[in-house]
Amino acid sequence: MELEYKIILSKRRLEVANDRLAVAEHLVEYGDYKTAANRLYYAVFAAMKAVLALEGFDSKKHSGIISRFRQNYVKTGVFDSRLSAIIDDLEIVREDSDYDDFYVVAKADIENQTVNAKYFVATVESYLKNKYTI
Repeated sequence: MELEYKIILSKRRLEVANDRLAVAEHLVEYGDYKTAANRLYYAVFAAMKAVLALEGFDSKKHSGIISRFRQNYVKTGVFDSRLSAIIDDLEIVREDSDYDDFYVVAKADIENQTVNAKYFVATVESYLKNKYTI
């Protein structure tokens, strides 16, 4: 895969991450916390995929994306381990929200999730903007 294409793909995935964050914020305002939790998780997921696009790596499984991101970027110190914890928290709430009919997301919890997802995407965005200038 050519570097120019990898950069274009990475930028597109970063746009998707930011779009999903914006939708999540609207959902929080509307009071739909379960759907907001889903969008926050997928914002972070798209941000991870934006980083991995520069390697030419993709996976059809979430576990493959998460594992590769952690192995190549968190464990190596490129990103702080806080990002790994954010992934875990968002993933748990997203799965519970999507699959447990009686799961309730508290407003305080989703507000915290929103702050964490914004931090994650902003951290990745800063990293990628530096990488795009290579």
